[in-house]
Amino acid sequence: MTAFSPVSGSFRHDLRRRRTSRRFSVSDGVPVEVIETGPSVAARLVWLASWLTIRPAVAALSYLPHMPWPFGIIDFVSRVMLPTPGTIRTTVSLPHASAQLVRAPGVLPADGHRRVVLYLHGGAFLTCGANSHSRIVNALSKFADSPVLVVNYRLIPKHSVTMALDDCHDAYRWLRLRGYEPDQIVLAGDSAGGYLALALAQRLHKEGDEPAALVAISPLLQLAKQPKQAHPNIKTDAMFPARAFDALVALVASAAAEHPVNGKPEELYEPLDYIEPGLPRTLIHVSGSEVLLHDARLAARLLAAAGVPTEVRVWPGQIHDFQLAAPLVPEATRSLRQIGAYIREATD
Repeated sequence: MTAFSPVSGSFRHDLRRRRTSRRFSVSDGVPVEVIETGPSVAARLVWLASWLTIRPAVAALSYLPHMPWPFGIIDFVSRVMLPTPGTIRTTVSLPHASAQLVRAPGVLPADGHRRVVLYLHGGAFLTCGANSHSRIVNALSKFADSPVLVVNYRLIPKHSVTMALDDCHDAYRWLRLRGYEPDQIVLAGDSAGGYLALALAQRLHKEGDEPAALVAISPLLQLAKQPKQAHPNIKTDAMFPARAFDALVALVASAAAEHPVNGKPEELYEPLDYIEPGLPRTLIHVSGSEVLLHDARLAARLLAAAGVPTEVRVWPGQIHDFQLAAPLVPEATRSLRQIGAYIREATD
């Protein structure tokens, strides 16, 4: 996959490039890791429910990944979730996708002042959207005291991951054209959205347009499946059996093959192969029981070794993307509150 392809269209207008020096100290080469308390009774019940329902469903789907499963129904059905009273949502049109600008009650408009969060949702690149992740987005807007732009990027298998990344890049350019400077923008994403957030940060770094910070929740940061399948948490992950990663790689590779670049299939891009100094300071929240703990810790080591201040917070006994269970699971709310504080610190 080619992650640094240019974006065409009207978004190529010249942008204001007032550069400010980075305010964050260089890492000493070692990431900070914090083990949180828990799990609570509610978290244990959610883990059990996921183990009995979601994990078997994912296992079954993994045997026939190329079937035309109606994955879009997840985001459609999620529309019934009522937003917090007073929440303001505005649809934003991008060149090839759409986005939703969300403000929790009391948050000032997205007028190019203060801070803003660009949120990239998870869903294995093939499902979910602004509706399915509305609880996380609303909570981040509240706790970070910031508007949040969540991108409904194009999904596989109809589109490729690079096309999804292009949509995220377009959303960033929309914010820049809105008047936001890089040091006011925080990239955030969960699961596959963590992959897109890191890949976008790398593309922006190449362009000399580094955002203030990066936040990754239960992030998928490496497409390679073998390290995850060999990780001890493959036996305790309440969502993903080993075969799920076979199916994911097959779907991503198939989508890339359908969208050749210069007559050749897109190469599968591995963000962790391109870690270098100058990437934005990074916060990672991950469950201690999920298999993506492998990706989180590996990314933290590589980032810190490159001089990027990096912090990992490990939440024992939680499910993948447990923040989606807020406010039912108290650790989910605590995690989102911590992330909000981190975003405020990074942009003050």
